[in-house]
Amino acid sequence: MCNCVRLGTDEQVKKFEDVLAEYKGSPDNVMVVLQKTQGIFGYIPELTIRSISESIRVPESKIYGIITFYSQFTLTPKAKYNIDICLGTACYVKGSQLVLDKFSELLGIKAGETTEDGLFTLDVLRCIGACAVAPAVSINGKVYPQVKVDNVKNIVAEYRAKEA
Repeated sequence: MCNCVRLGTDEQVKKFEDVLAEYKGSPDNVMVVLQKTQGIFGYIPELTIRSISESIRVPESKIYGIITFYSQFTLTPKAKYNIDICLGTACYVKGSQLVLDKFSELLGIKAGETTEDGLFTLDVLRCIGACAVAPAVSINGKVYPQVKVDNVKNIVAEYRAKEA
């Protein structure tokens, strides 16, 4: 059982404990357990790593190695709106760095940071699989195709309006 009752809501902790029970003793399922853990909490809280390690019998060091290697995983909580800017070749060639710079300027944060109000996290990815509509931006999984610098202000305003 997880010693992480202060980790999240009772429902989140219960779901996490169910995942641990489902994959107990299954080191081959480390990726699945990490994905499900992140799905429950929105990130992989450091407090869960020991429980995962003990349950699936994978050393904590290996779990940290996986989390830090794969960009899909994060050890820090994300904001309500996660803005992923693709800097893969197709997007980069079509101006995604300029789009990233504009988001950074408007939000007052750099890639990898979260706004003080907790609304936006700005991240870069190497490819989101939307090369045909480059440059692409994804916000909480919604893909914005062919984003230009001039579109950024309206995109940010769209999400800020949801909070008004």
